[in-house]
Amino acid sequence: MRGLRDKRILITGGASGIGAATAARFLDEGARVVVLDRDAEGRRRIAAELPALAGVVAADVSRLDEVRRAFAEALRLLGGVDVLINNAGISIRHNFLEITPEEWDRVLAVNLTGVFYVAQTAARHMMERGSGVILNTASTNGIVGYPYYADYNATKAGVIELTRSMALELAPKVRVNAVAPGYVLTPMQRAEYTGEMLAEVNRKIPLGRHAKPEEVAALFAFLASDDAPFISGQVYTIDGAETAGGLASR
Repeated sequence: MRGLRDKRILITGGASGIGAATAARFLDEGARVVVLDRDAEGRRRIAAELPALAGVVAADVSRLDEVRRAFAEALRLLGGVDVLINNAGISIRHNFLEITPEEWDRVLAVNLTGVFYVAQTAARHMMERGSGVILNTASTNGIVGYPYYADYNATKAGVIELTRSMALELAPKVRVNAVAPGYVLTPMQRAEYTGEMLAEVNRKIPLGRHAKPEEVAALFAFLASDDAPFISGQVYTIDGAETAGGLASR
């Protein structure tokens, strides 16, 4: 991708899954990368797996004080942030009638409020310096209905509308887009689905499989690059054509 060499990248939720694959991709492009994650073991693992990282910082994105401290540390390590990959998120698979108020609050705090906290903190920095790119991780769950994920679905729909609003208000200095993956074979997905459930999902995806985290990372790299200078305010679905036929909530 053009223009990514020496770009300064901050990736939240970067210690595993899509975030880790995205960190590896940006390093391959010659960028400088800092990973933010709340999981201590995940931070140790990603630091060992990707020794070229400029740094790994700790923060729970649902806590504004931690976000501000972590962003300040990223600025110290990188000297500035050109691109934010706003990727941290959690999900809990359960029936709508069984969601507790505590679970609802937690999922919204990380997946929507956390995205807002990090995006606003980064946007203030980018607006002041006159340029930047913010890419939020949404989901096909924010576009069509899926059972057993009502709280998660609501947050991802919120991320999509937040993305569009940010793109309007931060233009022309900062470009903002969202990436909406469908089923991706990540540790979080493996933890929630049995082998039989994964196979059943694959049967309804026209391309016949889950996405690889590296494939989502490639889309992030393109949208952050100088090959995408006029792309802003959009949501890019990467789901193997799953939602193209209207059968996603089967």
